[in-house]
This record gives sequence, C-alpha cells and structure tokens, in this order.
Amino acid sequence: MPAPATADDLLDVLRKSGVTDEPKLAAFLKTLPNPPTDAAGMTAALVAGGLVTRFQADHLKAGKWKRFFIGKYKVLERLGVGGMAQVFLCEHRVMRRRVAVKVLPAARAAEPQALERFYREARAVAAVDHPNLVRAFDIDQDEGLHFLVMEYVDGTNLHDLVAKFGPLAPVRAAGYVRQAAVGLQHAHEMGLVHRDIKPGNLLVDRSGTVKILDLGLARFFRDTGDQLTKKYDESVLGTADFLAPEQAIDSSAADIRADLYALGGTLYFLLTGRPPFPEGNAAQKLMAHQLREPTPLEALAPHAPAELVAVVKKLMRKGAHERYQTPAELAAALAPWSDIAVPPPAENELPQLSPASTSVPALASSDALRRFAATDRPARPTPPAITATTVQPNPLLGAPLTPQAAAVVAKTEVWTGLTDPPLAPAPPDSLVTLTVPVPPRRWWVWVLGGVLIVALSAGMAALSVLLVPPR
Repeated sequence: MPAPATADDLLDVLRKSGVTDEPKLAAFLKTLPNPPTDAAGMTAALVAGGLVTRFQADHLKAGKWKRFFIGKYKVLERLGVGGMAQVFLCEHRVMRRRVAVKVLPAARAAEPQALERFYREARAVAAVDHPNLVRAFDIDQDEGLHFLVMEYVDGTNLHDLVAKFGPLAPVRAAGYVRQAAVGLQHAHEMGLVHRDIKPGNLLVDRSGTVKILDLGLARFFRDTGDQLTKKYDESVLGTADFLAPEQAIDSSAADIRADLYALGGTLYFLLTGRPPFPEGNAAQKLMAHQLREPTPLEALAPHAPAELVAVVKKLMRKGAHERYQTPAELAAALAPWSDIAVPPPAENELPQLSPASTSVPALASSDALRRFAATDRPARPTPPAITATTVQPNPLLGAPLTPQAAAVVAKTEVWTGLTDPPLAPAPPDSLVTLTVPVPPRRWWVWVLGGVLIVALSAGMAALSVLLVPPR
C-alpha cells in the first residue's frame, strides 16, 4: 500500500491495521479543534494523544498496516534488535498487560541450529524463577514466526546507561553486580551456565533492581544430551569483550566460573566506561583475554576503593581455579557495599516510551508490588485511629534489613492508610508495635448482655428438666 499523503489516507491505514478501535478513534478525533489535514500532522496528533506508539506511527506513515499483532499480542514498540532475534514491547489483546516478546525471524527459523537454540533458551528461562532473572511466560508460533513471551523490564541495560552517562559510582556499580551475582547463583543452582554475561544483558528497572537477560547461549551443564555447541561445531560462543579465556577455547566446557570472569569484565566496564581490552578485532580481543592483563583499574578509576579493585582482579584471573568459585562467593565479597543505599536510576537515565505504551498496565511481579509498597499513598480514614506507636528491637531478624527492604517496611503502614497521622520511618532492625484504643461501650449494652445470658441459662435448665424421664 502506498504511503498515505493526507490525514484521511492515514486514518484508513490505521483502521485497516486494527491497532485501535473505531469508537476510541472517533472520540479522539472529536477532541481535535483543528484536525490536521496532512498525514504527518495526523500521525503526530495520534502519538501525542496516546492512540498509537512512535513505532506504530512509523509503519503507518509508510502505508504498512499488517503484522501489528503476534499471536495474542499487539506490538507497541521495538525494544531491541540482535543477531538472532528482535524484541518487542507488546500488549496482550484481552488482559492488556505489557510483556516483552522475542521473535525469531522466519529466515532464521529455517535454520535448525537457530531454531533449536531458540527453544533451548525458552527451556532455560522457564527453569529459573528469581527476582534478578528475567522470567518467561510462554513460547508459541504465529504464521511462521516463533516467539518467546517474557517479563517486560521497564528500564535500561547497563551498557546503554554507561555509554550515555559515563562510568558509575563504585557503590552503584558494586550493588548492581552483586544483584547479578545473586541471580547467577540461582541459575547455577538450577544447572545453568549463561555464557554471555555482559553489560548489555543486565537490565536495571525503575526501582533499581537488576535482572539478567538473554539465556540464548545458556547451557544446562547437568544435561549430557544438551550439546548444541558440539553438534554444530561452535567452538566460540559469547561476546569477545567479556569472554573468559577457557570459553574462547571450548565454549561447551565453560562453567559458572566463565560467567564470573565475564561479570568481572562487566564490573570493570561499569567503573571505567570501557571494556578490559577495547582495541582490535574480535580475534585480537580473544587473544588479549588469553595472554594480557587489562589496563590497571587504579589508573582508569582512581576513585574505586582498593577492596573493590581486588574483587575485580580476582574475578578476571586467567585460571578458573583462581577466581571466585561460585556467584555466592562473589556476592559475599561485595556485601560491604550492599549496606549502602543506592537510589534508583534517575528519570533521564531511563528510556522514554510513547504515551500509548505507558498507558497500559505492566504485568504484575514481585518487583512491581515492592515498588507499589514503597510509594507514598494518601491515608484512608480507618476507625479506630491508631494513636501511638512504639519501636522495639526485632528478635526475628538475624541481621538488619537492607535499606530497600527497610524502606518498604517503613512505608507499608502509610499506603495502607492505617495510621493517622502516618508513621515516621522505623529503624531497619526494629519492629513497629501499633497501639489501637478500644472504643468505649455504653452501660446499657453490658446490662442487656447480662439479662440475655441469665434468660438463656434459665431456659436451658427448664428444657433439661422436661427432657429427663421420671424414674
């Protein structure tokens, strides 16, 4: 279909696409005092009014009205493009919830290697369930398109964050990597090796929670039948900037310690704004990981604490046996920095979506519930009002809560509206005891209650006499 030239032509394309329904479109057009007559002006109005997204508008302006739906999902935005697939922000047609849909193009689906790896990724993501790992909900196909439905993370990846705003503060970088280590530990316990840890595969959402993305190269190390790498003679898998020396030699033999090496390279990148070996092509970078040491972190990030520099050096040692042996060990090494509160990403650090994308409720998750609980909400009048609070040491906690958890605990009673006035935030290692006054009862209530009890007792005694047979 040719590109529309007038507003009416554009509206015809929009109606054909099924992106929005006719009543909603008609109501919107009535709100325009001076409707644009050209296609570009009408497109801008539709985007600003929240009827279409920028991604949808670009296709509509080109006269494209097909493929706005993938199975049960309406395509809202394109989130990313990779060598294997594209990822879209989508809305469920009925439930109207946002998800990320990873699509394997039809051309790649014709390749057995790509198709097998795509379905193995689905199995890998389905095997894990952790706040620091992106979850999967479904896998399906529609008109030759194979697609994986995943949790949508409303945030940005760490590569883009550093590329746009520069290196992170040491506390922030350590906190993000520690969260990734916690997620990797869960994957490790489920029998998975990621094999492509890098800043671009670590997402941070609006609350500051880090989630590991993209298990497309993951391998079940306990499954002897899971040998795609050897089956298709793929000796090197991963990203050259962060690839462990042993993984470059034989990707099928890489274990969790290769992921830890890559996480060390990621922490190096977060602190310096550059990968460990930025110069050269892929082959030269792989050789550098084998033979050279990166530029000392102290020279590129002099503000980094010596203890954190030591963690990075241990993560990036050439011999796997010289590194931390599990992600749990790394998380413990980074624990001193986890007690320092790190604010969530600033609004300007996060991508800005179209109004039509942000007006759709996101799929509820534990992270979304935590963000809801941590949001101040107006108190509801609830009689009887709570008039006093006392703070006592919490005997149930073996260690103080993290700042994030303490903030949720301190604000929980605020948004439930049980306090009047709202409580002040409580110390993170304390329990809040609420004292509720007992409303006074009127004297005649007590008298009436006593009379009823006496009458009931007399009635029961008389009934028992009547029912007992004479001797």
